[in-house]
Amino acid sequence: MLTDLYRNELSKPVDAQVRGFAADVAARHAGALGVLFYGSCLREARLDGLMLDFYLIVDSYERAYDRAWLARANALVPPNVFHARWQGLVAKYAVLSLDDLQRECRGETRSVSVWARFCQPARLAWGAGLPVADRIISAVANSPVTLMNAARPLLPQETDMRSLWSSAFALTYAAELRAERKERPGAVFDAAPDWYRSITAAALTEAKLDAEISGTLIRFRDAVDRRAGERAWARRRRNGKLISVARLAKATATFDGGIDYLAWKINRHAGSDIRISDWQRRHPILAGITLLPQLLKSGAVK
Repeated sequence: MLTDLYRNELSKPVDAQVRGFAADVAARHAGALGVLFYGSCLREARLDGLMLDFYLIVDSYERAYDRAWLARANALVPPNVFHARWQGLVAKYAVLSLDDLQRECRGETRSVSVWARFCQPARLAWGAGLPVADRIISAVANSPVTLMNAARPLLPQETDMRSLWSSAFALTYAAELRAERKERPGAVFDAAPDWYRSITAAALTEAKLDAEISGTLIRFRDAVDRRAGERAWARRRRNGKLISVARLAKATATFDGGIDYLAWKINRHAGSDIRISDWQRRHPILAGITLLPQLLKSGAVK
């Protein structure tokens, strides 16, 4: 059921520019299988001046790169993130193998980032063929099942659909270094309420959670171990933030202008006014290390 819902969603058409950009990204790496388009740009009619978000799915990291260290870095702390330009548009794209995509969406990792992202609407903007597309769709369709199982111990016995998803997303946001306002998890639901309403029943069923849905009201009938849930999320927060730091450090070596993008992203979401100096641009890894304590102290990232 979830796979069918995801197939319908991911197969929706995208802007011709997005399709062309996705094909260009795929052509940059051998063994490209598909390009997933996600994020706020899905809802935008005009793409000029925006940063598009792609996930490039590949068959193996060894084939995807001509430099061995990039393949090793991608396997050790996936994904690698790169900056791309095409016909006046800009994007960042993350590279993930199909095997890692499947593991990430099943929650078989220490990071929440991939399965949290793909609970949200996305499009398969480019694909290498139908059999491969089906494998990608089947992989990402596990994401809401993973989220519901992880969030359930900390959810109330009775909740409404918006609160269900907002509370679950808030848990995932806290498990990463995020520059987001407090209302962001609710805004994610509000951006695509029909999508979340369409997948809720299937996600709860496939997660094997005993719940009754009446309109937008959800009543759980199962008993949960809240303390065990709190311990699990404490581990996710510790692991997730360490992994986030490692990814940021890695991105300074793979992402052209990464330190400026990081500052822009934080300022946009946290309402801060971080300015990057020429020295920080020349030494992005050191800049990230020196900036992080200030960002944490100020609350710009959490």
